[in-house]
Amino acid sequence: MSMGLVDTVMVGPLGPEAIAATGLGGGVFTAVAVFGMGLLLGLDALVSQAFGAGRLSECRRLLYQGLWLSLLLAPCVLGVSALALFTMGTWDLNPEIRVLAEPYLELVSLGALPLMFYATLRRYLLGIHRARPIMIALVSANLVNAVANYMLIYGHGGFPALGVRGAAIATTLARCYMVGVLWLAVRSVRTENTGQHVSRALDLTLIKQLVRLGLPAASQVTLEVGAFTLATALAARLDAVSSASHQIALNIAGLAYMVPLGLCSAAAVRVGHAVGARDSPRAVRAGWAAIAVGCAVMLAVGLTMSLAPGPLLRPFTRDPRVIELGSVLLMIAAAFQLFDAIQTVATGALRGLGDTVAPMVINLIGHWLLGLPVGYLLCFRFGWGVTGLWVGFSVGLIVAAIVLLSVWTRQSQRLVTIHHRAQPASV
Repeated sequence: MSMGLVDTVMVGPLGPEAIAATGLGGGVFTAVAVFGMGLLLGLDALVSQAFGAGRLSECRRLLYQGLWLSLLLAPCVLGVSALALFTMGTWDLNPEIRVLAEPYLELVSLGALPLMFYATLRRYLLGIHRARPIMIALVSANLVNAVANYMLIYGHGGFPALGVRGAAIATTLARCYMVGVLWLAVRSVRTENTGQHVSRALDLTLIKQLVRLGLPAASQVTLEVGAFTLATALAARLDAVSSASHQIALNIAGLAYMVPLGLCSAAAVRVGHAVGARDSPRAVRAGWAAIAVGCAVMLAVGLTMSLAPGPLLRPFTRDPRVIELGSVLLMIAAAFQLFDAIQTVATGALRGLGDTVAPMVINLIGHWLLGLPVGYLLCFRFGWGVTGLWVGFSVGLIVAAIVLLSVWTRQSQRLVTIHHRAQPASV
């Protein structure tokens, strides 16, 4: 997320069209790639449950199968990205935005394979409770991205000035760097049981298990990201100021979203670990703790967005029109921060239980059957412009949050009931 944020900031001086194009090109690729990355989300439950049960060799075996699955997914991601690039001329986009978005999408798509590898290594390390190497890789990769952006966008250090193309190349290089750092971290952690060989050969049975568990999660994430990407494409039909305001506000809201997304992963791992250890009360506590922390943090984030939108927007642009409209969008974003936290963290808690179907169905209804239609009608039929799209976001998120929270509540009660019933037998 920070890489996209850095790209947006560093192309800002090129004008609203460059900001909008970078956001659109990156958003389209992310919407495609996130499905492949989502298929690997099954590693969250399987690795954490195996680790909680002490089956360390199984954790390593799952890692190798995740890497095999990544090799199979990367060509698919590239193919769909190429299809999107080929058809972009039919999307009725603002011509000034499309002419810059197409080369950005073409170049950033080259990072498909390293992004799939990164997703696998990340899920494995989280599952065995090794989060620090991921943080180090991401922070340092953003520095690599920023330096490469500086050289390639504006032509410093003897390199040609490539504009938005340079931003795409820098992001792809930074993703390759991330994979290298995480692979070194994986190599430094020994998880095999002593004396037990772990096969690295392709295991179709495990691959099918990963896909079966990951497919609903991938669909859920893709539905959510795809809804925002479609909204970005709709915003690109409007004037450059509206599209740029949308992209900047979306970057800010997306950066804030990383907090509940991180807690989502933590909830999935901690709940899955407790389930693997057959400790239902701990699983329930872990899920509710993550939701509570997410709500507390995002309430503070929402308050910041509503009270100080200007300082958040000015690092991206000095255009007063973009700042004025962006402030309105951030006010709307502030209103849904709490609900975004609830629906995201509850999804992770349910994933830790192995339930990836309910979040998929709820996201389909909330975002695609409710949020997007409302946003489209308000934007184009009622003349609200990009503000209408954001009101639609809010409606979909609020509904999804309420329903997902009720599902997690029922699952928590079921776990507590099962635990109480088992107590007399254990005594």
